[in-house]
Amino acid sequence: MRAITVVPGRPDSLRLVPDFPEPANDEGAILVEALAVGICGTDHEIIGGGHGEPPPGCHTLVLGHESLGRVIADPSGTLHPGDLVAGIVRHPDPVPCANCAMDEWDMCRNERYTEHGIKGLPGFARDRWRIGPKFAIGLDPALERVGVLVEPTSVLAKAWDHIDRIGARAVWQPQTVLVTGAGPIGLLAALLATQRGHTVHVLDRAVGGRKPALAGALGAAYHTGSVSELDFAPDVILECTGAPAVVLEVMCKVAPTGIVCLAGVSTGGRTIDFDAGALNRDLVLENNVVFGSVNANRRHWDLAAEALTTADPGWLDSLITRRVPVGSYAEAYTSADDDIKVVLEFGD
Repeated sequence: MRAITVVPGRPDSLRLVPDFPEPANDEGAILVEALAVGICGTDHEIIGGGHGEPPPGCHTLVLGHESLGRVIADPSGTLHPGDLVAGIVRHPDPVPCANCAMDEWDMCRNERYTEHGIKGLPGFARDRWRIGPKFAIGLDPALERVGVLVEPTSVLAKAWDHIDRIGARAVWQPQTVLVTGAGPIGLLAALLATQRGHTVHVLDRAVGGRKPALAGALGAAYHTGSVSELDFAPDVILECTGAPAVVLEVMCKVAPTGIVCLAGVSTGGRTIDFDAGALNRDLVLENNVVFGSVNANRRHWDLAAEALTTADPGWLDSLITRRVPVGSYAEAYTSADDDIKVVLEFGD
């Protein structure tokens, strides 16, 4: 069995192992044939040696947390052979904390959770994998080419779930949404915003290529330049770049009683001369909320699968700018300037 592995903490240890062991039964009752895994910034961080943790007793980690597979066997009866399935990435900690005990493992408080392909659990970048019924998301057959997008979409489904919860603190009728960043997370954030009937704006540095067209196909207005140059104040902002300057700009731009969701992760190590007092004054006097969101629980995965099922399949397929066979794995993990979403394909 083939598997893509790294040695966490060791840069340039990415390997295709041709004779990796079959998945152990204790990984889960459902046996799955891998079809594809998506590649994101987290994978690149792990490959670069800055992140990642192997399973106990191992020195290597199987990569891949954005999964798509087909059920081979499910003795639990939850799914059936031939069904499309995605595996939930995060599993609750064994203690568990109060949130994990209530299946809100995306909000784990003691950080003892595990994550496929990231922290303490083998990933999905192997010919076959196993998953427990509780962590298996059955997908509509129509998602065969794009079901690998369920994981990143679940992150945005969680973001919108929390935006709704925060907005319920008062009478709140948001109309205008700004998404900063037109990568896969940003464009999927825009998709969910348009599905909710909002007026959507997308801001990115790219002045041409696929990104403006993909935003326009959703009915979203596309902008370049800086946030401060926009001539409107959004009710909701989803910041998906992690760029420190943009993070600060969106907090200053949101409308009164508005909500800013930070969905991009900054690398750190950069300081900016900034008037924090003025920002504090605006946030307090305008009752604004800024919060961070990462990962997702089962509820959000189900919402993500539903959102993708109702989306234009051609538009979703256009998000995947490269499909690379597993034999050319090194090419898949090498970034290109015009990439949006790169997918490593295991199926024939």
